[in-house]
Amino acid sequence: MQGATLAIPRTGPSDGTGPAADGGDGTRARFSRLRPSPRRYPYALAALLFCAYTVISVGRYRNLGTMSWDLGIFEQAIRNYAHLREPVADLKGPGTNILGDHFSPVTALLAPAYRLFPSPITLLVAQAALFALSSIPVTRAATRILGRRAGLAIGVAYGLSWGVQRAVNFDFHEIAFAVPLIAFSLEAVLARRWRTALILACALVFVKEDLGLTACAIALVVAVRTWRADPRTASWAFGVASLTAIAALLTFTVVIPAFNTSGGYDYWTKVSDGPGPFDGWDTKFRTLLWVLLPTTGLLALRSPLLLVALPTLGWRFVSGEEHYWGTDWHYSAVLMPVVMLALVDACEGARTSPRPWLRSYTRHLPAAVAAAALALTTSLPLAALAEAAPYEKTDRAVAVDKLLARIPDGVTVEANIGPSSRLTSRCRVFWVGNTQGRNPDYIALGNRSGQDPVEYARQLHPKASYSLTGETDGYVVLKRTRPAVEPG
Repeated sequence: MQGATLAIPRTGPSDGTGPAADGGDGTRARFSRLRPSPRRYPYALAALLFCAYTVISVGRYRNLGTMSWDLGIFEQAIRNYAHLREPVADLKGPGTNILGDHFSPVTALLAPAYRLFPSPITLLVAQAALFALSSIPVTRAATRILGRRAGLAIGVAYGLSWGVQRAVNFDFHEIAFAVPLIAFSLEAVLARRWRTALILACALVFVKEDLGLTACAIALVVAVRTWRADPRTASWAFGVASLTAIAALLTFTVVIPAFNTSGGYDYWTKVSDGPGPFDGWDTKFRTLLWVLLPTTGLLALRSPLLLVALPTLGWRFVSGEEHYWGTDWHYSAVLMPVVMLALVDACEGARTSPRPWLRSYTRHLPAAVAAAALALTTSLPLAALAEAAPYEKTDRAVAVDKLLARIPDGVTVEANIGPSSRLTSRCRVFWVGNTQGRNPDYIALGNRSGQDPVEYARQLHPKASYSLTGETDGYVVLKRTRPAVEPG
């Protein structure tokens, strides 16, 4: 009929969540309410990563997978902090103040939690939480700059990055505090929140002595970015760079030697002794490729934020210690937030490049690095999440814990890697062969070599006598049976 209009009745709200939009039963609406808001994606991802990191690190500890003496050392220091004592770590030598080894007073922040839950597992859970926390600023910055999908892809790539996974699989280390501090600081740089970036960078001085140079690098990046537009902020940034560099120098030359019984810094020999800086170049180059290629597709080289990685790479590659050169252990964890946020920064600039191939490469790169991280995870620690090992305690671990339970609380024990961190929460533990003349009440060893433990104890303490009290699955416990005169 001419001039008439046909009115189509509405059967649901205009947002498409009514009965007509979801088949009439409200199913889609219910799923929509369950799905987290895009603003919550960084936090949801961090929660998932925390669970995954915790399962891996705690499961490895429970099943006798301790990799070094670091967990026991840090537990001894934090245990003393928790009881308002100086941070002595007897594993480094009887009465050794840990601040004379590495300057990491930030670990005192874990003292209240440790006082409530006195266990090495407390340290591992805290480390998992700190690493997971660092994913929030990375994902948040990437989402704000590149969009929701690209940002979430980069967040996944960061959370699964090989450097973070290696650190999660390692025993507790103070760099767990550095990783989120660097991530939040660089997020602030990308958001032009200069004051926040500088304050967070300054906090790195209290995490580890070399990180003062990383703080200096962050401040220099701020200075360069604000030099023309905001000279006042640039001046402040140059001031912070100077102060953090001076703080690092004083920590190396004054603060640590003041706590060190030898009056020096023990790790200078890591630089001066052994191979030179040009040795092992193949290993170092391979490590550099691992840092830049699977994580950023080399695009991070376009961002000045990558300068923040230079201090860490510098001391590692100049050092004569071969363990610093490779991709094992925890040494690359502090580089991961740097390279991932440098990638975000580089993507932002490359999206408007006049070169079509670069724009296309940039558009697809976030998904590519996420896919690379997922693929590499099949051969990295988080792959164990698909296995039974992290969730179950083995019969061997149960037997070893029963054996170590024979050692009473409060006694002195000489131990190596396996038993040490399982005893530091309740005994005074020394490193095997470094009791400085003391004859401990017990000796606990992971004895895979098959050496006669009683004879070995006699070699360690010729003036004392020890008898074997139990052994199982390569672990032995010996008790002192004849008192000996202890040194004063």
